[in-house]
Amino acid sequence: MSGIIQHINKAFDNRVRLGIMSVLMVNEKVDFKRLKQLLGVTDGNLASHIKALEKLNYIEVYKTFVDRKPNTSYSATRFGKEAFKKHIDALEKLIHQQK
Repeated sequence: MSGIIQHINKAFDNRVRLGIMSVLMVNEKVDFKRLKQLLGVTDGNLASHIKALEKLNYIEVYKTFVDRKPNTSYSATRFGKEAFKKHIDALEKLIHQQK
């Protein structure tokens, strides 16, 4: 069984991180408020998972001001997109091998 799951990325085991990357794969940039709304998580929960993905260089953080208010947005890095695609491909292979 370990051969089948060896390419599944542990960084995406958590549903929040999986959700963050899923959103960032189809959107160029998404701000904190929108991610929180889409995923239905608390500020602290989202922040900790963003930090974990940022530490792995899977996402980039952009800090700007909108109408004099700080606004933080995120995008997936090329490295993050490649890692996430490999993860999804591994899941698909796992599913198809079990048929």
